[in-house]
Amino acid sequence: MPKAMLAAAVAAALLGLRAVEAKTHPQRKVRATMNLTSAAFQDAQPIPKKYTGEGDDVSPPLAWSGVPSKAKSLALIVDDPDAPMGTWIHWVIYNIPAKASGLPENVSKSQEKLPDGALQGLAWGVEGNARFPCGRVGYGGPMPPPGLPHRYFFKLYALDEALSSPRLTKSDLIKAMKGHILAEAQLIGTYQR
Repeated sequence: MPKAMLAAAVAAALLGLRAVEAKTHPQRKVRATMNLTSAAFQDAQPIPKKYTGEGDDVSPPLAWSGVPSKAKSLALIVDDPDAPMGTWIHWVIYNIPAKASGLPENVSKSQEKLPDGALQGLAWGVEGNARFPCGRVGYGGPMPPPGLPHRYFFKLYALDEALSSPRLTKSDLIKAMKGHILAEAQLIGTYQR
């Protein structure tokens, strides 16, 4: 088969697949992406000890860009899927003003409601695990068992509404965000003891 005919056949097949996808998933929305960074560590690199349970246990500074103009609030979930007893939730914070461009280092752990209206949910544990339940607000830094490095996912979401319910867990927040996410971003840090 000549190259021109082969290229035309491949193009036609791709167009056909896109048409089938559009008919099969007409409600599927493509989310925009934002950029999430930290001055403390680069993506997929180690988190400095200062921001861990072995150090000062303060939240790292975070910065973001690309928040959609229609966003009404932002939410952030930090978790460790490598924890041996289940995904360990390190931080749940939401109702962050959409105009914010980041969070400073050392966000208060003693306040559920922060001065800018942001709310902190329940973290520092594994949801559904009676031995390690989520029950504290604020950031809790990495402190994995000795061994292989763990990954810490910082996941930022831009929402088309504000969420006013206090003390949400990660699963509560995910349910509340369903159908309201306009854009998202992710930053991964690692830590090993």
